[in-house]
Amino acid sequence: MLKPHSDFSNLRIETPPATLREIALDRLRRAIISGLFEPGQRLVERTLCDQMGVSRSVIREVIRHLESEGLVENIAKQGPIVAKISWDDARQIYEIRSALESTAAADCARQADASVKAKLAAALAELDQTSKNNAPPAILDATHEFYKVMFATGGHTIAWEIVNRLNGRISRLRVMTLSTSNRTVSGPARMREIYAAIERNDPQKAAAACRAHVEEAARIAERLLNA
Repeated sequence: MLKPHSDFSNLRIETPPATLREIALDRLRRAIISGLFEPGQRLVERTLCDQMGVSRSVIREVIRHLESEGLVENIAKQGPIVAKISWDDARQIYEIRSALESTAAADCARQADASVKAKLAAALAELDQTSKNNAPPAILDATHEFYKVMFATGGHTIAWEIVNRLNGRISRLRVMTLSTSNRTVSGPARMREIYAAIERNDPQKAAAACRAHVEEAARIAERLLNA
């Protein structure tokens, strides 16, 4: 029989521990995004098992998941390889980003209060620091946090789901453009323009700043992918 006013709060698992599959998925995803595995490179199960210290069943699950994210392709008679990104694919991703991010930024600017602005400012401060250190994985994490807050504030939960499905390919493109001269400076500067408009609660300027940021990244990607 339950005691009255019993406190069961300590039973709740707020942050469940990551499974072995989730850890392996995150590490292989990051390895592909960072370029440790190059586009077109075969992903050999036995080698990955040895490198990651996990079973073949885990590797197969991870590869299937990465295939659904567009980071891996399964080629007949060859097996899984790291997917290549064509300019046509990248162009479509940038078009989707421009549409979704500009709308989310505008709505975020309409809704943003002091708490939201503080979260965005914290993400930008982290982005500035990681950019100075030229640490692409940390740059991606800080950028992801900024957009996560922006989309959530604007109430764009479905749009954020779409962005997350594309996130692997978006991150690969970000790492590629970060390798170019001054992008670790110009990228954060563009995001500061987005933040400045949100801080002023200016929807039109926020949307325009988003579009300018994506268009600049797209021009760099087009040059690199068509080289």
